[in-house]
Amino acid sequence: MKVLVTGGAGYIGSITVERLIKAGEEVVVFDNLFQGHEDAVHPEAVFIQGDLADKGAIEAAIAEHRPDGIMHFASYTLVGESMERPFLYLRDNITNGLNLLESAAKHNVKRFILSSTANLFDDPENMPITETERIVPGSPYGESKNIMERYLYWMDRLYGMRYACLRYFNACGATEERGEDHDPETHLIPLVLEVALGQREKIAIFGDDYDTPDGSCVRDYIHVIDLAEAHILAMRALGDGPSRKYNLGNGRGYSVKEVIQTARDVTGHPIPAEITARRPGDPDILIASSDTIRRELGWQPQYADLRTIIEMAWNWHVSHPNGYTK
Repeated sequence: MKVLVTGGAGYIGSITVERLIKAGEEVVVFDNLFQGHEDAVHPEAVFIQGDLADKGAIEAAIAEHRPDGIMHFASYTLVGESMERPFLYLRDNITNGLNLLESAAKHNVKRFILSSTANLFDDPENMPITETERIVPGSPYGESKNIMERYLYWMDRLYGMRYACLRYFNACGATEERGEDHDPETHLIPLVLEVALGQREKIAIFGDDYDTPDGSCVRDYIHVIDLAEAHILAMRALGDGPSRKYNLGNGRGYSVKEVIQTARDVTGHPIPAEITARRPGDPDILIASSDTIRRELGWQPQYADLRTIIEMAWNWHVSHPNGYTK
């Protein structure tokens, strides 16, 4: 199977490419390198530097390589930024996504995986969050993914393009060769490890008076390898099955304080922490259920333990203290 991966030079995309190639698939990466790194692209993948805003570029890539399926990771992804710059998300994520979908439909691509988000569920009535939970996007970023999910419904209905939407919270961890390198960095685990590396003075805990066992927010952390494997399973299932939507979680949540303490244990560094004001809109607990994909596709996280996640991330950061900078 030949797979086109948009955003395949980014964190989740590059590790999914690594797993695809390990599984024997042929991969074409399409990435503008805005947040991605060419060094993160697997050497056996075809790399095309291009932007989805350039309709001609993605049209040419699909026409030349004729992928059997597409995995779409490329988008702006920062929840906080989307609240400050909504049109960047409500315009660019959607317009660029439509450019991709139009070219895919034109060239009869029949499988499409959308890297979606559990930010679709800002006000969940049940926890863990299942696929039947009502959709209330928590930000313009979440809304942009919601709109893309709706567009995919029409791609299936009009063009027979089977799709899977995968919704998840916090991707984390690393492989031996690929890890998390964002600028700016906003995710908790790499920020904590930057303190251990001496690259920042301390870590901020945004509030310690939440209705949780230790007062700090509880979130779902899922290893990026497990996410990659879910994408591959879903892509294969679309070959002879219907479109589908899956929420992905590792099975339990971890608090901010648990993450910091585990990082202290792994790194041997004291990692100073400072309690600061809550961030507006942060819920006490957010955990996604993965019961449906476990039942239907047999997906099983292999790296659900927090210590293992942080150990693998730490090993990568120690060997790449400046990220992908040569």
